[in-house]
Amino acid sequence: MYRTHTCGELRIADKGKEISLAGWVQTVRKFGAITFVDLRDRYGITQLVFSESLNSQLDAQPLGREFVLQINGTVLERSNKNANIPTGEIEIGVSSFVILNKSAVPPFTIQDDTDGGDDLRMKYRYLDLRRNAVKKNLELRYAVNRAARNYLHENNFMDIETPFLIKSTPEGARDFVVPSRMNPGQFYALPQSPQTFKQLLMVSGYDRYYQVVKCFRDEDLRADRQPEFTQIDCEMSFVKQEDILNMFEGMIKHIFKAVKGVDYTEAVQRMTWEEAMWNYGNDKPDIRFGMKVLNIKSAFTLGGEIVAKGELLAGSEFSVFNDAETVVAIAVPGVAEYTRKQVDELTEWVKRPQIGMKGLVYIRYNADGTVKSSVDKFYTEDQLRAVAEAAGAGKGDMVFILAGAEERTRKAISELRLEMGERLGFRKNDEFKLLWVLDFPLFEYSEEDNRWVARHHPFTSPKPDHIEVMIGNSPVITNAAEYLKHPYAQIKANAYDMVLNGNEIGGGSIRIFQRELQEKMFDALGMSKEEALHKFGFLLGAFEYGAPPHGGIAFGFDRLCAILGGSESIRDFIAFPKNNSGRDVMLDAPSTIDQKQLDELALKLG
Repeated sequence: MYRTHTCGELRIADKGKEISLAGWVQTVRKFGAITFVDLRDRYGITQLVFSESLNSQLDAQPLGREFVLQINGTVLERSNKNANIPTGEIEIGVSSFVILNKSAVPPFTIQDDTDGGDDLRMKYRYLDLRRNAVKKNLELRYAVNRAARNYLHENNFMDIETPFLIKSTPEGARDFVVPSRMNPGQFYALPQSPQTFKQLLMVSGYDRYYQVVKCFRDEDLRADRQPEFTQIDCEMSFVKQEDILNMFEGMIKHIFKAVKGVDYTEAVQRMTWEEAMWNYGNDKPDIRFGMKVLNIKSAFTLGGEIVAKGELLAGSEFSVFNDAETVVAIAVPGVAEYTRKQVDELTEWVKRPQIGMKGLVYIRYNADGTVKSSVDKFYTEDQLRAVAEAAGAGKGDMVFILAGAEERTRKAISELRLEMGERLGFRKNDEFKLLWVLDFPLFEYSEEDNRWVARHHPFTSPKPDHIEVMIGNSPVITNAAEYLKHPYAQIKANAYDMVLNGNEIGGGSIRIFQRELQEKMFDALGMSKEEALHKFGFLLGAFEYGAPPHGGIAFGFDRLCAILGGSESIRDFIAFPKNNSGRDVMLDAPSTIDQKQLDELALKLG
């Protein structure tokens, strides 16, 4: 055999054993007649000692970085112990060795602090995967996978595979399509999710299903998005929303405990979509810190009650606020001592194209109780203090205010809140805060298409007390002005998202399981009966044969791993990721195919 032990296995208790190791040469260090070699494999590093008797062999067969080496030898106690590695108390006195394979000089150093840039490391990803930092990420990914599977198995879920070559159906993103050679002119699609299959499995009586499954969406890419990604996909029959929330809170808490040693015992906070949007500016708020958003100008409905804050800054001639659709503020703790230069830098930050604001107003609530603002000449000190206190500011804090069009301004204050949380150290990678966001709108209006679109997907059920509203009304609207007045605008989805540290890690819903309601949903989305039958006739037909009430959730597996690993990018936790252009630079894919393949597929390129 090539090895009796791994390079991370031997300890001082093994002193005197005759062993064999195999792995890759990490470093070679010559000290006179003695040569030290660090040998590395997936499990760790062990120091080898080549004595003077092996010098002639080493001269004839010199070792280099990343050579594949096999050695025989004896475990010795190390004189200069290394407390930084588990094998640091021992070394191997080499008696014989064999170079199993030589290596060219690597294009970058195979170590944590590598000198290789992203593009170079992705081109040679098989070498990058040897680095300990990347290996740890894949080990964490495997641990999350294993923990999820163990939990689901213990709760009677069955792992059932579903097809990758399916029919193209509208689910919100572009499909990747695959031409069929045996059916010229026709195409499969790669699944954006196993959504309809898992619903069919519920009809089939498999009441607890899951998969750790690949999904495919032809979308523009970013750090947390890939054209192919992995979900923990789950579905249950005979459940209501509360059953789903409890089951999958349990799964995430189990993963925290198994993977990170975190005993998450607190109740998971719940928040409506409306509360999230008004209090934090987005539907996936990071609740590790405060700084809730104050809507200064507009009246709005929250929890069924009218909240009016327009009077806080009434009676002024300050047109920036008076003419704005929305004026929003956050109170940032402990920054009243910010200099003019620091405030100017933040002003430039919100003016960036990614944020899109024209400026930033501040109210400085000084430690002595006095108030100073960039709009002093338009408002009294009492008015400014009232705004600061309404935003939650105390002495020593500063309030930042943005004004403009509602959607852009709300998004901008959300980004500013997150930026300040980052700068002040409130967004700690080793702190985890879970949140359920509930009661999303079922529909949203697309001005581009002048029709309703599903906020989640077309299989999401309305809240039970909103079903009659949907069945009893026509979905037709003629312009955007009618949107908020239409009964459909008030329908809430029986849907839920799980948020972790400001990232949506899971989303799901209670599904429609009656044919009449599903047809009504397709109708609301502007789909004709003929189109609905063509695209989803199989599902509508299945609902005729005793479909049970059911619901489920899908977790973004890559994103969950990235958050647990303290990374911004899911690529760090995928063995062979694509770049921002959707390319695999190692394989040089996508690539052209030859004319013979095009002819077999009956394809012509324009």
